[in-house]
Amino acid sequence: MSFVEDFVFPLSTSLTTFLGTVVFLLVFHLFSSSFSSQEKMKEPPGPKALPLLGNLLQMDLKRPYITLCELSKKYGSVFTVYLGPNKVVVLAGYKTVKQALVNHAEEFGDRHISPIFYDLNNGHGILFANGESWKEMRRFALTNLRDFGMGKRSAEEKIIEECHHLIQEFTKHDGKAFDTTQPLNYATSNIISSIVYGSRFEYTDPQFKGMMTLIHSA
Repeated sequence: MSFVEDFVFPLSTSLTTFLGTVVFLLVFHLFSSSFSSQEKMKEPPGPKALPLLGNLLQMDLKRPYITLCELSKKYGSVFTVYLGPNKVVVLAGYKTVKQALVNHAEEFGDRHISPIFYDLNNGHGILFANGESWKEMRRFALTNLRDFGMGKRSAEEKIIEECHHLIQEFTKHDGKAFDTTQPLNYATSNIISSIVYGSRFEYTDPQFKGMMTLIHSA
């Protein structure tokens, strides 16, 4: 008798736990289905998404743009996909993107900011910010950059001048393969230096190379 009790009791407990789990999953599925159906009425059409995974299994993760182009043929130039639990509205085609960014710039002006970056800068700055704070900082940055020549003929001339030095640096390798990272970084820094200080550095200048090393090691 004790053997039967020892066997039946854990079996009934496991069965109760299993039934409870099934009931919970059914309730969760019904709730999520009703919630998603309400959401679907407010968002553009798109492929059906799986819980948590979204549409990731339907996408070519190495070349997602190919999958998105195929989906646009079925659902139109504006459609919805889920990258995991995150909902993404996709705009496909030049006309659609232009209409969104030019005709509705205010509505599409905000960008997704990762919570970790938002906590680091408290919603301020240019790169990881939105709203009025971002607009004010952008206006301030553009105004000061224009004072240094951005968008003017003088800045264009400095860029062209530095391009000549960069080409000379490339020709030293006689068509052989080489790492372009360092020369391009030197050229970019020299353009900024020419605009801000009115002078540039030679690529062989040890002081200049030392400063670049410190910048990239920081």
